[in-house]
Amino acid sequence: MKSRKKSMKRLVSGVMISTIAVTAVGCGAGGDKAPAAGKDSGGSSSSAPLELSIMLPAFKPTFPKDGSPVVAELEKFTNSKIHLEWVPDSSYADKMNITLASGKLPTVMVIKDKTASFINAARSGAFWEVGPYLKDYPNLSKANPIVNNNISVDGKIYGVYRARPLGRNGIVYRKEWLDNLGMQEPKTIDDFYNMLKAFTTKDPDKNGKNDTYGMVISKYTGPFDIMQTWFGVPNKWGEDSSGKLIPAHYTPEYMDALKFFKKLYDEKLINADFAVMDSNKWTDPIVNGQAGVMVDVTDNAARIDDKIHAALQQAGKDDKNKYFMDILGSVAGPKGNRALPTSGYAGMVVISKSAVKTEKDLRQVLAFLDKLNETEAQNLGFNGIEGKHYKKVEGGIEPVKDTALIDQEVSGLNQMFMGIPENRYLEVVQTPVRKKSNEVQKANEAIVVPNPAEPLVSNVYAQKGPQLDNIINDARTKFIVGQIDEAGFKAAVELWKKSGGEDYVKEINDLYQASKKK
Repeated sequence: MKSRKKSMKRLVSGVMISTIAVTAVGCGAGGDKAPAAGKDSGGSSSSAPLELSIMLPAFKPTFPKDGSPVVAELEKFTNSKIHLEWVPDSSYADKMNITLASGKLPTVMVIKDKTASFINAARSGAFWEVGPYLKDYPNLSKANPIVNNNISVDGKIYGVYRARPLGRNGIVYRKEWLDNLGMQEPKTIDDFYNMLKAFTTKDPDKNGKNDTYGMVISKYTGPFDIMQTWFGVPNKWGEDSSGKLIPAHYTPEYMDALKFFKKLYDEKLINADFAVMDSNKWTDPIVNGQAGVMVDVTDNAARIDDKIHAALQQAGKDDKNKYFMDILGSVAGPKGNRALPTSGYAGMVVISKSAVKTEKDLRQVLAFLDKLNETEAQNLGFNGIEGKHYKKVEGGIEPVKDTALIDQEVSGLNQMFMGIPENRYLEVVQTPVRKKSNEVQKANEAIVVPNPAEPLVSNVYAQKGPQLDNIINDARTKFIVGQIDEAGFKAAVELWKKSGGEDYVKEINDLYQASKKK
């Protein structure tokens, strides 16, 4: 027992080392151009700009177009000509798979997750192995080795990770609603349930109408993954009493969490259309005063607060000194307070071999990526152009109120930035909501639950991962909405085992034991 505790303690310590102090905001026809002569490995520039296409997710229907003002400034700074290939976030995984299957890839792609299709593509030679080259670039050479290990495939690094804080996940809620009801900040899972119940049944906005509900969830499965951690469910994989790794859905705590989610659904404390709700519209019900809670990254609180203020200002009713949102890291469950961490990264930026033919071309693209980590480039990608999209004020910057302009010329560009070695862009003035978000993220680092299998790459999962994931995700949704009962879920687990799950568990354990001997 003591050895297991020490093992988990070492795991937490290892994950903690990978903290990167970078906060990045979550928010066409593809090109297949080989890079023109532009920059060599030393970062020196020639007269010809580097031509490249970049595929990245769009979290809003409006996004910066090729050649738009901020893109043009980035092109000047990096001596490049950029084609942006925007893909709606809700269909990004499908588009990525189609693009990989076509064999005609853009120069650079944002890979959101280390999925089976990405692993297969990397192994088949679709992307450059960049690990040996990173040391040659002033910023990329400072990438965190722990995070590089987490993104590796068979010990090889096929991309540059997009850095994220470890303790980023939490609870965002409408503080004014809680205050209106005379309730205290929830401390436990039961308190959290009571808050959702009150937000649904007790007229928290005091408008005399039955028009609110507790929590909004989209088809993105993150909220369930975060909340089930409160119940003691492992982060994807956990050790059993013998020290063997088992998947989260094998545990009794997983069923406890499922029953809780079903209760929320049955009592209409969450939106009935969660399984099909587009993640692009996820925050709308909170901004519009319909829902009171969102479980996701804590920095959403400030973005939601800004949107509420913008709507009120447009209506001539804004109170600049009022803050609508508050934040919690977690609520206590059977094992105390636990938080689902990020892996120190949110996907990676990879370079395709179909568009980048030679090592010289590769070095030019890496020099471009390295340049994106400079202060000037980060400021452009996250904030836009000074005087047009923001102004400097005491304590930071103040974005312009024209959200349509921001959407058209700035929003989403940050998705291609890596934030290595650190956050260098100017921060908006730290409002109480933003300060609270930073504090919660830092505090969460002490309670994050590591995934001991994070760096392990399974051949079985590479071949059958999407099928295996779909079996459990579909069963979870069906259980929540009442299409199957506990026996039905157990049948789905048995199907998972027979569909390759048992082989997957065996392989992960073999890899896990081997990793301990290194």
